Amino acid sequence: MIRDKMGKTLTGAEIMSKGVNRIKNILLDFELFILYLAGLVPSHWFRLEVYRLAGLKIGRGSTIHMWARFYQPKGIAVGSDSIIGDHVFLDGRDSLKIGNHVDIASEVMIYNSEHDINSEDFHASNSPVEIGDYVFIGPRVIIMPGVKIGTGAVVAGGAVVTADIPEFAIVGGVPAKVIGERRNKKPNYKLGRARMFQ
Repeated sequence: MIRDKMGKTLTGAEIMSKGVNRIKNILLDFELFILYLAGLVPSHWFRLEVYRLAGLKIGRGSTIHMWARFYQPKGIAVGSDSIIGDHVFLDGRDSLKIGNHVDIASEVMIYNSEHDINSEDFHASNSPVEIGDYVFIGPRVIIMPGVKIGTGAVVAGGAVVTADIPEFAIVGGVPAKVIGERRNKKPNYKLGRARMFQ
């Protein structure tokens, strides 16, 4: 008799399913390790090609700086002319959509999966994250699952975003609250070049 971690006796089909899932997770871990190594190369072109081969959708003129980390890259889509800073963590276990002309600073973490702390088995639940066009996200921000950030919104550095943010709102704090409003309601700027060797 074989039991799972919760002590439940497993059928033959359940054992097979768990074995297949274990192999898939090992392969994913290897893929994520390759992406991590690619993130160490100081060439935007090289990194973006490797990321695209792994399934990330990255629009024209967008870039991801060095030392980025990912989970399930196939679930991540970045629009055009967006710049994502160094040491970011992007979670693709559910849909993660980042719009056009989005500026994401260094060390930002975006999650779309979290454990249900009240469940008996502590299982994970997934929810999509969507970031609208012309959003600015400051350094060391954490964005939690299920959040939608409206067009033109600004998230102050160090904030923890746990709920939707309206268009053109400026938010800050833990948890993030509205602290102001962006005046320019018709942004049309381009972000320009990313740092060459970052």
